[in-house]
Amino acid sequence: MLRDIFLGFMRVHILYHASLNPVYGLELMEELESHGYHVSPGTMYPILKKLEQSGLLVSEKVNVKGKIRKYYSITEEGGNILLESKKKIRELAREVLEEEL
Repeated sequence: MLRDIFLGFMRVHILYHASLNPVYGLELMEELESHGYHVSPGTMYPILKKLEQSGLLVSEKVNVKGKIRKYYSITEEGGNILLESKKKIRELAREVLEEEL
């Protein structure tokens, strides 16, 4: 169950970072690692694929030093989902962390 919750958090992280700049899988894995999430390629790439299939991200293949790297950017729909997620996160944080504030 905890894994399912963390996967939701990771999706929000991905959408957030893709809203700032185009991102790629390894970069996201390292970013998430800095937040304490240990994400394998077998977890990251299916998440990215599903977010793209859902219309929340769009990808572009770029040649970087002779290697093709897939960069992901947020779509308008993804931006809308991120905005809604932020509202829900604020509400949840206020309620759950109220005792700590």
